[in-house]
Amino acid sequence: MATSLTSSSPRTRPPVPPGGRAISGGRRQDDHRSLHRVARSRWTRLGLPALAVLLALAAAIALAFPMLSDWYASHEQQVLAGQLDQPALGGSPGSGAPIGWITIPAIGLHMVVVQGTDAAALAKGPGHYPATPMPCTVGDVAIAGHRTTFLHPFSDLNRLGPGDLVELRTRSQRCAYRVAEAPFAVSPNDTAVVADTPGRFTLTLTTCHPKGSSRQRLVVKAVMAPGSSAVVRTR
Repeated sequence: MATSLTSSSPRTRPPVPPGGRAISGGRRQDDHRSLHRVARSRWTRLGLPALAVLLALAAAIALAFPMLSDWYASHEQQVLAGQLDQPALGGSPGSGAPIGWITIPAIGLHMVVVQGTDAAALAKGPGHYPATPMPCTVGDVAIAGHRTTFLHPFSDLNRLGPGDLVELRTRSQRCAYRVAEAPFAVSPNDTAVVADTPGRFTLTLTTCHPKGSSRQRLVVKAVMAPGSSAVVRTR
């Protein structure tokens, strides 16, 4: 009689620990219990919904910020324009105080210029660098402005070219500058671009570059147009 090569002994299963279930089943049940505990925890029931609400609010604020910043700057411009119509007050203007108007026909800009370049001042409009000469006076007058928020006064500064006009007006003076060269970008730490120009009437405009980033500064240089300076008669 031929002998079969198949083993006649029954197949065995992995041993089960005494008094317990198979290892794989035990792990699944432990995982299920852990998830159940997490689902019933106070943090899960209260924290996750609160976190979802906070994230939704943050997203809504981020989306609405450009519109809200424009509204704020528009309101402040109206207030500042009214202040410029009032009799001049003595002393140096404080940060955020109006000092005059800037008009750039080539990009459709006409806004009140404030004193200072801190965040609060620039939220109201283009800001005059306090360490530079006042508009229409000798030296390098420097003015900064936002490019993407708070009415983005210098949004299209890159479109200016040689010969374009920049008009400044204070309570007592009016003058015009002509752009001298194409706009150029520099490092945010390059303060040489706003260095004084003794004996010359010049103007420097600065804004962030590229749009939506503060990685660099876009600079426009201008010189006073001959015979443009004039004294404004006050009431």
